[in-house]
Amino acid sequence: MGSCNSKEGCCQPPRKMITCGLAKDLKSGEDLTPEERERKKKFEAKRKIHDHIIPSLKLARKLLVEEDKEEEEELLHELAFRKKVEGYEAYSKNEYQEAVQHYTQAIELYADCTSYYNRSACNMMIYRFTDALNDAKHAVTLDNFFVEGWIRVGECHVALGDGEMALSALRRTQEIEPSNSTVHQEIASAQALLTCIRESQDAATKSDYITAVFHLDQALRYALGGLVLLITKAEYLTFLGRASEAEDIVNDILVSDNNRADVLYVRGLCRYYQDNQDAAIHFFQEVLRLVPDHNKAKETYERAKLLNKKKEVGEAAFIMDDFARAYDIYSEALEIDVLNKSTNSKLYYNRATVAAKLGLLEQAISDCTEALKLDDSCVNAYLRRAKTYQQTEQYEEAVRDFEKVYRMQRSQEHKQLLYEAKTLLRRAKLKYYYKILGVSKTASFDEIKKAYKKQALLHHPDRHSSASADEKAEHERKFKERGEAYAFLKKMHDRGQDVNDPDCGGFRDVGFSEEFEASGSDCFTFDSFDCWL
Repeated sequence: MGSCNSKEGCCQPPRKMITCGLAKDLKSGEDLTPEERERKKKFEAKRKIHDHIIPSLKLARKLLVEEDKEEEEELLHELAFRKKVEGYEAYSKNEYQEAVQHYTQAIELYADCTSYYNRSACNMMIYRFTDALNDAKHAVTLDNFFVEGWIRVGECHVALGDGEMALSALRRTQEIEPSNSTVHQEIASAQALLTCIRESQDAATKSDYITAVFHLDQALRYALGGLVLLITKAEYLTFLGRASEAEDIVNDILVSDNNRADVLYVRGLCRYYQDNQDAAIHFFQEVLRLVPDHNKAKETYERAKLLNKKKEVGEAAFIMDDFARAYDIYSEALEIDVLNKSTNSKLYYNRATVAAKLGLLEQAISDCTEALKLDDSCVNAYLRRAKTYQQTEQYEEAVRDFEKVYRMQRSQEHKQLLYEAKTLLRRAKLKYYYKILGVSKTASFDEIKKAYKKQALLHHPDRHSSASADEKAEHERKFKERGEAYAFLKKMHDRGQDVNDPDCGGFRDVGFSEEFEASGSDCFTFDSFDCWL
């Protein structure tokens, strides 16, 4: 077999075919000598192979068993060349799968470096980079000075995400042909790939998985077939709470390889970070069956089992009314894995429920808030926090949470809870208005009007024009509050509603902002009313 130092046959337009010196003017009839008859018999066998009447290489070799090896090799070489021509034609039409088949037949007939190189090109076009790499390696094995073959090896390594191996192959090309400009471009790509991978690893070391995923995305622009990089990206996505995206990635890979340990590990992570610990444990066990020393699977497997155990013990303590014990168990569980947002959201909610039972109302509110930071769709956390707000007389906050719940789930129960929360808020508002006007809850409207005028004069901005900036701001705030209080109570009086009615004069079930729109309630603050109720 000849050298492949030229570009002949490397997905270039094929050269003119030759006939390998086959006989053209053999005699016919009974005039043939025994020697000529033998030559004719061999020629007919060759012609049948040329015409593809006998496509099987094994059968062709059987027919030519009596022919000398030199002629057989020459014939097979020519047939292989014809297959390469067909492969090139299919490649030119973007029919890459068909081209692979033609080059495979060419290799079976007569293996040379150009056939492997060309089949490698076809495999790259259909994203079969591992097959492309194997073909490129065969090509340079057949001709160790095949420059294009070494470049193709480097390209395949880049496509598979292995920058170091790519540089090794490309440096071999530089040794053969230092002035080759294509080599410099491919080396730059390999180095850029390595830079992206290194920056991603550095970010992951700092638990900055957003940045790590960003750099992996950049690396995957070079490594189109970099499965290891893609699987690593899926792993980092689970750490970011984006398990559904990670699962899409690994499911696509599992279609073609359902026993790949690193993919099964990430799938287990998806279940783990979706708070499906039983399914996660199953996948981690499968990984450890395939790769007993898979350290990541071991560690997460142990965490999953521990979380399950803590939740079971905490639930049992709660059922037994051992709230202090349950509180401690849930606190311990929250320290197991700070990245497990889904599980931790439920643990915070559980601890909030226990804290409410223990009378730790501010802690219950704080835990509900933490639960909602991790999962803002947790209806139970909103309900628990809203009820605890009511217990601590933070009625406005309670109304906001009940409104969110009702928007999320428009049930009759949630509508009733919202109505009751608004009623409590209105009652609290009335108490606060009486308080700031300095009158009792049984005061007549004339008494309310007189008190308002007194308060308005006391805090009017013109009266404090020479005061400090802070004092001016404080008096302006109080002036607006008194105005709001009087406007609201006057509005009730004008409507014929009893300002002393504990049910707030039969207010209809409307939003608080609508009820106070005319009085400019946007200036009102309601942060500290609980200090006097």
